[in-house]
Amino acid sequence: MLTLGMITIVVDDYDAAISHYVNELGFALIEDKEMTPEKRWVVIAPGTEGAKILLAKAATDEQRSAIGNSTGGRVGFFMYTTKFVETYEKYKARGIEFVEQPRQETYGWVVVFKDKYGNKWDLIESKIN
Repeated sequence: MLTLGMITIVVDDYDAAISHYVNELGFALIEDKEMTPEKRWVVIAPGTEGAKILLAKAATDEQRSAIGNSTGGRVGFFMYTTKFVETYEKYKARGIEFVEQPRQETYGWVVVFKDKYGNKWDLIESKIN
């Protein structure tokens, strides 16, 4: 059996990224361990199920150029909720940037938002359990 345990999001600053994902998006900080004076092992997660996210501080120009554009401008992250309207309203109140209005699709409710870095996320409440 295989499972996807973690993905990486490249960021410019650990503390600013933690603040955004934890305080604004409501993710949990799972781990924050110093590896070297320049590098930390920072793991966050939106919930208890599914893959976790490693926040990796860019260390080279090539890595810095990927901040906010790891998927070439496409939606690259999909976050599921059972409380779509509540989550959408909470994010709006916290200043999260939405690139569209919520819409109902055959599979459920969806809206696209950007994180602090410009990465696009789908917020989805699925009709399918």
